[in-house]
Amino acid sequence: MFYSAAAGLRPKHKEIQIMSASMEAVPATSHRGESASRAAAVRLRLTRRGRVVVGVLATLLVVAVLGIVAAIGSSQAVASPEPGSAEFSYVVVQSGSSLWEIAHEIDPSMDPRDLVAEIVRLNQLDGSGVQAGQPIALPLRYADAPIAVSASELGLGGVIEAVTRTPSKLGW
Repeated sequence: MFYSAAAGLRPKHKEIQIMSASMEAVPATSHRGESASRAAAVRLRLTRRGRVVVGVLATLLVVAVLGIVAAIGSSQAVASPEPGSAEFSYVVVQSGSSLWEIAHEIDPSMDPRDLVAEIVRLNQLDGSGVQAGQPIALPLRYADAPIAVSASELGLGGVIEAVTRTPSKLGW
């Protein structure tokens, strides 16, 4: 029982002795003969938050180790000075044709917007406008399209000349 000095209550001397006697620490022993304080110092008790923190730290450690292993074990890309062996097929733009019509003719099952965007990116065009007689490189997967023409048939020297689009080489 606790007493407040401000309230003017004072415990009797006998109660203090009983209280102090009951609060004394009695060393308890575990089944191995160790003291309870030593067993408590060895045993670690984690709260729920502590378990979450330990779990997150362990997860981060595993992710970091896997990232390092993946970075070390992955093969590196090696550039070679030799040009690639892939040769693009081309379509020569006819009078009144647009990239939309060409895309629809190459692959009617595909959304023409996606194919037009891919052709614009491949040919490094400023927009979707094309001129009659202009050769347009097609993505490699459409090399067998019925309207596709090889670079040698057009008299183009290959991939690099078509991508750089210098007017003297393309005949504009």
